[in-house]
Amino acid sequence: MLYFEAATVIDEVKKKNGSVKSLVFGGKYKNKKQLFALVCETLKYSSLIDKIIAETRLLQQEKFLRKNRTLAQIVVYELLFGKGIQCGGQLKAGVKGHKTALQAALSRMKIKAKVTENEDLLPKEITQQVQLPRYVRVNLLKTTMKDVIEHFIKEGYTLTSRKDQMGAESMDAELISEISCKRITSLKRKHFMVDLHLPDVLVFAAKSDLHEHVLYHQGDIILQDKASCMPAQVLSPTHGSHVIDACAAPGNKTTHLASIMKNTGKIFAFDLDAKRLGTMGGLTMKAGVMNTQLHNQDFLKTDPNDPKYKKVEYILVDPSCSGSGIVNRKDYLTENSGDETSKSKERIEALARFQLTILKHALKFPSVKRLVYSTCSVHVEENEEVVEKVLEQNTDFVLGKPLPSWAHRGVEGSKVGEYCLRASPEQDKTNGFFVALFERKVAEVKGQNTDNKATDSSELDIEKGSPETVKSQSTDSKATIEKGSPETVKSQSTDSKATEPGIEKGIPETVQTSCDSELRSSQGQTGGRKKKKKRKLAESQGQNGNSKQTKLTEPTKTSTGNKKNKKLRKKMD
Repeated sequence: MLYFEAATVIDEVKKKNGSVKSLVFGGKYKNKKQLFALVCETLKYSSLIDKIIAETRLLQQEKFLRKNRTLAQIVVYELLFGKGIQCGGQLKAGVKGHKTALQAALSRMKIKAKVTENEDLLPKEITQQVQLPRYVRVNLLKTTMKDVIEHFIKEGYTLTSRKDQMGAESMDAELISEISCKRITSLKRKHFMVDLHLPDVLVFAAKSDLHEHVLYHQGDIILQDKASCMPAQVLSPTHGSHVIDACAAPGNKTTHLASIMKNTGKIFAFDLDAKRLGTMGGLTMKAGVMNTQLHNQDFLKTDPNDPKYKKVEYILVDPSCSGSGIVNRKDYLTENSGDETSKSKERIEALARFQLTILKHALKFPSVKRLVYSTCSVHVEENEEVVEKVLEQNTDFVLGKPLPSWAHRGVEGSKVGEYCLRASPEQDKTNGFFVALFERKVAEVKGQNTDNKATDSSELDIEKGSPETVKSQSTDSKATIEKGSPETVKSQSTDSKATEPGIEKGIPETVQTSCDSELRSSQGQTGGRKKKKKRKLAESQGQNGNSKQTKLTEPTKTSTGNKKNKKLRKKMD
């Protein structure tokens, strides 16, 4: 029965076992849309209903309702604010017997407040909430942006002009944000646009309900707030990489990571709540995710040095937070306001300690080079202050600037504010959100091959004319070629073969360069007399072919090679 299902959902929300949306749409209820509406509306009017129930002494007079106060709230809502009680039996009879008293109590409340409409009795934090647009992330694992856009157009939707989207790359962040908010605000019913910041997100007018849309049921689109899409986009793991999602459930960010990675590589998804992880399993299957391993365990108990995580270079940490940035959330209506006020500071401090602990643990993974930290909180204690403490205790990492095209940054006055990303309903038309990007200092990546860096430094020294460096590099080249096989030399000389196809074992360009470097190095270290001796030596070598340069090419002695040596010597002379 609908009323009992609604009572169960509200009780679960009170126990902090999930949000209204996740509990309703993640459950096995038949009419989810109707159930969601009933739960939300009951919670919206709950403060008024509790006052009316207390004034009329309903629970004292009806003992069967005393055992289930939440059920009483739902039935009273239906009687006074809804479509009337849609059930029979003892429940309907018991409440209807008090109909006159309940309606009279409501009328007295209106007279006292000097209002005529029921909604005018609601608290300002409910009536003045910002209406956000409907954001839709296109699941690129199963479809394309083009196909989804065409599908909606065929259904009668209108796509707004894409001129701004096409020119967004040349705009600065402030201008992009200004145009984005203007376009989002002007969206009409059955109109939509491509988001200016995120390439796989569509934006529909506020109150657009797509929960029953065929593309949603197929997993082609995912109903996800724009701000919630940012962490995966900022992390941007490469194809084939290994990634950890430390607090994965309910799974929208995990499926986004899989989409960015095109189902390649591997995602280790952790969550301590078995029920939420079970829901996530269904979501990932629906989205066509194939590269994710679900782990029902505490991420803090994982061993960073476990061999199976040795290739993990990307980590997403989206831990439990106060949720203070969520717009239109009904969860807070189940809390005792007085008790919540007295405990809010302690709760936020406890959350911040947990967030700091999990971030420090994540940064212990030896190969991690990028880590994204995100919350749906507006409190600086959970955001900038946590980031500052992490950087103080982890000097191997610095902050990158996430999503440069995004204008809204961290709080002013913070040491890390300009490097953090914030989102707010008033400024950005999204839920309140925070994102920080940690990047390991290049020289600190454990196990990194530094050969390329050394080569780059050597090249820089060569340009500066450092004889010692040139000589060292020449010696290295000589050693490699002397030890190499003709096949190795052949594979190194593809450029030479391209210009002279007939040469199979001739001197490769790398050897010529080494010879040039060696001669230049010798010339740079000697005086005038030594230069003359070198010239004489080179001339005599040109006559008898017994030079040291010939020894460089002993593995590949050919007549062609000797000819190229002669040409080389002439150039040196």
